[in-house]
Amino acid sequence: MYDNIVEGHQEIAEGAAISDASDVASQVVDHAKLGVSVAALASLTACGGAGSLPALPGIPAPTPTPTPPPTAISANEAARFLFQAAMGAPRSEIANVQRLGYAGWLDAQFAMPASGTRWDWLLANGYDASTFRNSQAGFDSTTWRKLIISPDTLRQRLTLALSEILVVSINGLVGGGWRAFAGAGYLDLLEANCFGNYRNLLELVSTSPAMGEYLTFLGNTKYNPITGALPDENYAREIMQLFSIGLLKLNLDGTASLVNGEPVETYGLDDITGLARIFTGWDFDLRAELGKTPDFIRRSLVQVPSRHETGASTFLGSTVPAGLSGTDALKAALDIIYAHPNVAPFISSQLIQRLVTSNPSPAYVARIATVFNNDGKGVKGNLKAVVRAILLDDEARSAANLTNPKFGKVREPMLRFLAWARAFNANSSSDTWQLGDTSDPATRLGQSPLRSPTVFNFFRPGYVPPNSSIGSANLTAPEFQITNESSVVGYVNYMQAAVSRVSGINDVIGNYSTLLPLADDAASLLDELNTVLAAGQLSFATLTNLRNAVGTMPSGTEANRLKRIYAALTLVLAAPEFIVLK
Repeated sequence: MYDNIVEGHQEIAEGAAISDASDVASQVVDHAKLGVSVAALASLTACGGAGSLPALPGIPAPTPTPTPPPTAISANEAARFLFQAAMGAPRSEIANVQRLGYAGWLDAQFAMPASGTRWDWLLANGYDASTFRNSQAGFDSTTWRKLIISPDTLRQRLTLALSEILVVSINGLVGGGWRAFAGAGYLDLLEANCFGNYRNLLELVSTSPAMGEYLTFLGNTKYNPITGALPDENYAREIMQLFSIGLLKLNLDGTASLVNGEPVETYGLDDITGLARIFTGWDFDLRAELGKTPDFIRRSLVQVPSRHETGASTFLGSTVPAGLSGTDALKAALDIIYAHPNVAPFISSQLIQRLVTSNPSPAYVARIATVFNNDGKGVKGNLKAVVRAILLDDEARSAANLTNPKFGKVREPMLRFLAWARAFNANSSSDTWQLGDTSDPATRLGQSPLRSPTVFNFFRPGYVPPNSSIGSANLTAPEFQITNESSVVGYVNYMQAAVSRVSGINDVIGNYSTLLPLADDAASLLDELNTVLAAGQLSFATLTNLRNAVGTMPSGTEANRLKRIYAALTLVLAAPEFIVLK
């Protein structure tokens, strides 16, 4: 299937975008005086045992059967693992995986201390001044900074994945001001709890000021019998639909549970109405500063008892009894949701999609959901155990899936950019990280952290490109929802500018000291890029085209070597096998 995605990516640019692709090629040549074949760029834009026994008298000791050494992990295998588990695959991290093994690398990452907070960076850079109260200034900088340079790369990857499941968008944080701090605080919350327990995380999210603003239960009040006004139902619906159980009842393996051959809905309008009563009375914890500083945005929401519905609330076949405090009612409601059998397969399948493959087999989902339900110590929702199981599962690690047409995923644009940034130690000399909002598909990445256009994320987990062979095969391709003629060409244009060491994106610039000694030999240069950017998955045909293109360029001086590097990077970052990773 993902061979079909490669073909689909090619078809996009070979159709309406081919003239734009030619423009891209011209821009590359004009910008860097590369001398690269326009046709080559356009075609790529498309798309020991237990020990020795003692000898007995007169009888020779048997020759011990040696224990085979652990299978060495190749650089390409390590890079492939990192593209699932991390933000990128720099040579230093590849070496760590080879030295520690997959499980050992995970252990080291789990044990690594957190790398500071986005919130503290905003404070250190003065964004708590009153002039920024109604501004987003600083949010993109502190967010990109963490994604690019934090050493706890597994934690960053999982935080990003969770932000695409438990969705908040900074664009929807309009009620309390201090939008940069609200967004940063929400990501800090996800990061601080991404290796913890999902039930605890769900409660923290449900009392988060950012979530209260975004899904509009902030200030929600109980039923008014005089006016007929009802509690806002937005969060009650989305916590079930998107954050916990989904729309349809599921088997442990993520397939739909059928009754008389038909799927069964998990909840209805009465369930939403009943649950909405729980999310009344919640508001900002303003205390003495009354919003003059951003501190309240970091504190959990608090209850205003006079606004809270104290009657019984019935949903999902259970009842939260009357008379409970708002806090106790919330805990009871979350326990009801969390006990639903859908939670394990629903969340497990989405985490697999975000980390490994868009179409995990039912058996893969069942194995992970089993760990979600019980980590081996009787604990449900241990995210550390779930992530370990996802990344060490045979389906994730098997080399056989490199040729499986149903395996793999389109690498979302943020992860493509971060693969480059991490591989070549991109840095901001001023520590300002002025990458900004990269959401524009025509001129930038078409995606930016915590800037989803809706609560349904940038793309739906079950998205199927219409009228496609992917649909005919009953498969999904979520990231294809943000892939079109404009985004394909806009991405290549953006990456062409990003890879240039002369300018980069403002002062975010890559370091190519490891590539300069290779640049005079096109084959060596492309082989290195194939490993650190594509885990060795560029096809022979693609590599041949790239080597031929780069090999025609002048060499022998540092200036020419840099031009070769810029061209090679742009071409690899546009290659279909880089964009679609298995």
